Amino acid sequence: MKKLYSTLFLMFLALGVQAQIDRSKMPEPGPAPEINIQNPKTFNLKNGLEVLVVENHKLPRVSAQLRIDNPPILEGDKAGVSSLTASLLGKGSKNIPKDEFNEEVDFLGARINFGSQSAFATSLSQYFPRILELMADAAINPNFTHDEFEKEKQKILTNLKADEKNVPAIARRAVTALAYTKKHPYGEFITEESVNNVSITDVIQFYETYFVPANAYLVIVGDVEFENVKELVEEQFTPWTKAAPLSFQFSRPSDALYTQINFIDVPNAVQSEITVENLIDLKKNDPDYLAAVMANEILGGGGEGRLFLNLREDKGYTYGSYSGIGYDKHAPARFRATASVRNAVTDSAVVEILKEIDLIRSEPVAVQELKNTKAKYTGRFVMALEDPATIAEYALDIETENLPKDFYQTYLEKINAITVEEVQQAAQKYLKPQNLRIVVTGKGSEVLENLEQITFKGKQIPISYYDKFANKTEKPDYNVEKPTDLSANDVLQKYIEAIGGEAKLKEVESYIMLAEAEMQGMKLNLEMKKTSKNQFRQDVKVAGNSMSLQVFNGEQGYMVMQGQKKEMGEAEIVKIKDEAAPFPELNYLTSETSLEGVEAVGDSKAYKLKISDEKSIYFDIDSGLKVQEVNTAEMNGQKITSTINYSDYKEVSGVKFPFVLAQTVGPQSFDFIVTEVKVNEGVSDSDFE
Repeated sequence: MKKLYSTLFLMFLALGVQAQIDRSKMPEPGPAPEINIQNPKTFNLKNGLEVLVVENHKLPRVSAQLRIDNPPILEGDKAGVSSLTASLLGKGSKNIPKDEFNEEVDFLGARINFGSQSAFATSLSQYFPRILELMADAAINPNFTHDEFEKEKQKILTNLKADEKNVPAIARRAVTALAYTKKHPYGEFITEESVNNVSITDVIQFYETYFVPANAYLVIVGDVEFENVKELVEEQFTPWTKAAPLSFQFSRPSDALYTQINFIDVPNAVQSEITVENLIDLKKNDPDYLAAVMANEILGGGGEGRLFLNLREDKGYTYGSYSGIGYDKHAPARFRATASVRNAVTDSAVVEILKEIDLIRSEPVAVQELKNTKAKYTGRFVMALEDPATIAEYALDIETENLPKDFYQTYLEKINAITVEEVQQAAQKYLKPQNLRIVVTGKGSEVLENLEQITFKGKQIPISYYDKFANKTEKPDYNVEKPTDLSANDVLQKYIEAIGGEAKLKEVESYIMLAEAEMQGMKLNLEMKKTSKNQFRQDVKVAGNSMSLQVFNGEQGYMVMQGQKKEMGEAEIVKIKDEAAPFPELNYLTSETSLEGVEAVGDSKAYKLKISDEKSIYFDIDSGLKVQEVNTAEMNGQKITSTINYSDYKEVSGVKFPFVLAQTVGPQSFDFIVTEVKVNEGVSDSDFE
């Protein structure tokens, strides 16, 4: 009975406590968790290598991170030599051929990666002595062969070719070049010419000059004993040739003299890439470093940042808008706010970003906003500690950034101590509305007129123009008159003749097209089938699994997205009927298609044909070939634009097909490379069931 009374008492007590909880209020955050980051044990080799060891016996794994802490290196007319050095390091050694090296690493379930001045290895602790030996051998005795050099060189050239019309890639290149100038290590970029200037001798010289132990740190974290590690490292890294630390000279960049817009015209852009930036002198050991971090987190550190909430959640301009603040002990770092937005709202997005930058400087942030930001940041920090690589980074930071030994032990205490006033002071110091460089990369014919009218705080923002390689240029001229002696059908007929002629196209009863692409490291496979009976099948697979399937049998159809099947509605059937024919352009000859004018697509001029309110197609003036297709659609209240650029036409069975389909949807860009086209074979009615 006593036990029963006790149980009932506890139940009523629990109910009473529960009744007192006010669930309308966020719970108060507790005190900052105590961070116990073990100080590394250290030793030095005579060649200059400093070794830091953190014992962590929770899991039977070990990681080794090698970093050579050189200042930034200006590569000049041989920009790309560091990239080639990085790609050639780790391909075996003078003692072990590449294939044997890779097979052994894979067999041991390990991983070894190299940069031009770094290396990383991870493995189970029982295999670590051998993995460290392999990493040291590849680092100290690299096997730079001419065959591998040529392969890696071609990869870089291929990537450069693929990025020629890639708007985000063009924007990234221009943004740093304009901020730092092309004569600074952070502003220079790789070109086809600079890569072709590099020889294998240059790679060897770069390695011998910069891959040296003078400024090198080796951090080993995991299930190891210090004395054992010391013995292993001394054995494997003592042969590394000693060299004197190098001194580096390069010009110091300066901020924009006044707030300005720098515009890069990319005619094939379907959305604008916006970066608002200024240079800052900030180091990690500065007293206001963490206050600057908090200011940036509030402004644009993630989905809860002001930029995201304004430009995405409130305005619907973009998938996301963020900001970042850097630190650097060698050169000025950057503050930057970014967004990828629809062409129609480019000017409005710029204005909203400027407003948010001005607001965080001019008005103190709310106490609760700062508290929430601290809590989110603290959570990320604590979770990151689970990764041994994080411990290695922190140990390196303390050595290379001249930080106090307890910098990370007291990190959360320092974060919690930051005040509203300190956040505002940091924002006022590092965000410079009088020196902002607003870099916009986009389609000038659609965005430039409004950009030129932007005013901020009563002053018009001046605009200057640059090409894709950040060279100053003249304002683009879009005043091309609409042809009066040409019709849409004339353009279509020229295209039809260019790819084989109407008679040849009508002989095509079916075709199958196979293509491959890469997106975020994943391989995409495209299979498209069409017939003259307006049957259509398109299947996009990721790692062999269907991601998106559309099937239309000429009368009805369905779509399958991630395993969910949906029958096509009446409106969808009308649209797909027009596109299901092997060559829809034959049908456009009898439809209400209009010639809208002439626009630049890439480096050429093209006729723009309006097919419908949702679709426009561009045909090259000289060749007559279709070079671009732009489609718009409503999705979740937002207008989504997708673009396909067509190039590399090749003849199959007397008809020319594009063998490169470069597609951009929202922020994603990928190139489908056609591997095979079969005409009048490989397609049957069963494919469309």
